[in-house]
Amino acid sequence: GGSSGIGLETSRVFALRGAHVIIAARNTEASEARKRIMEIHPLARVDVLKLDLSSLKSVRAFADQFNSMNLPLNILINNAGVMFCPFQLSEDEVEMQFATNHLGHFLLTNLLLDNMKTTAKSTGIEGRIVNLSSVAHLHTYPKGILFDQLNDKKIYNDKMAYGQSKLANILHAKELSRRLKEEGANITVNCVHPGLIMTNLMRHSFALMKAIQVVTYLFWKN
Repeated sequence: GGSSGIGLETSRVFALRGAHVIIAARNTEASEARKRIMEIHPLARVDVLKLDLSSLKSVRAFADQFNSMNLPLNILINNAGVMFCPFQLSEDEVEMQFATNHLGHFLLTNLLLDNMKTTAKSTGIEGRIVNLSSVAHLHTYPKGILFDQLNDKKIYNDKMAYGQSKLANILHAKELSRRLKEEGANITVNCVHPGLIMTNLMRHSFALMKAIQVVTYLFWKN
């Protein structure tokens, strides 16, 4: 998710600090993002690899490609996501927000974890995994994550479905952090709520976009 929005800004700052950045994205925006970063920082090390987090096949292909490059892995930012989209199923027959926002990141993290453990052990530098979650995790279905009804179109609510996917991000981070600590691995796992930011993530919520625009206008006016 490093091709636009806060993911692009994260990639830019990492490149500025001298990190070798791998932008994983499903579309051609990633190449444009790399170009923009290189224009500002000509010596930056930025590569682009294809990844569609809604597809478990794509996640596995990306992990195989990355691991075959024999690169160290110090930091993994799980930033990509979709929000408030109409009901649809992924190619793996899973509700799209849960598939993209949680399952894709969950599998990706697991497939790259051995690399990060090896890197942390060989370099002595703490590995870091960051899941981009949201305060929206507080607004989910009354019973929490509906594992047995993920694909039930009749009860689907776009905002609560988003909330449950963000709750899953947090539970993933907490449990993985516990296991890594128990194992003695030199890796931290955290979740972060980035706040309300006008990015492409808002494309399915016109009302929310307008609200942010109004708040921003009033803030700067005052």
